[in-house]
Amino acid sequence: MSATDLALLLTVLAMLGLRGAGLLLGGALRPDHPFIAWASAVSLATLAAFVVLAIAVPTGLLATVPWPARLAGVAAGALGWRLFGGRLLPALLAGLAGLLLARLVTG
Repeated sequence: MSATDLALLLTVLAMLGLRGAGLLLGGALRPDHPFIAWASAVSLATLAAFVVLAIAVPTGLLATVPWPARLAGVAAGALGWRLFGGRLLPALLAGLAGLLLARLVTG
């Protein structure tokens, strides 16, 4: 197992642990409790860090996609997120469409 795979696995386990703790405490704590807000912030920050790494320093097949196409995909995904009220699937599809369109334009 490579160092990258190990880091990803440990991050996934940490996020699952936080989500599990959130589920256990969810019934006892209010949604606006500081611990719930902290756990949510850590989970989102970890995901954001991996997205930035995948865009800035890609490996594997994503490394063959030009930098402008990756940025266009992120921009389209963020725009899709805002336009579709924070729904994940439409934002993901918008990001993929933006990536593919920019990939076709940049060659």
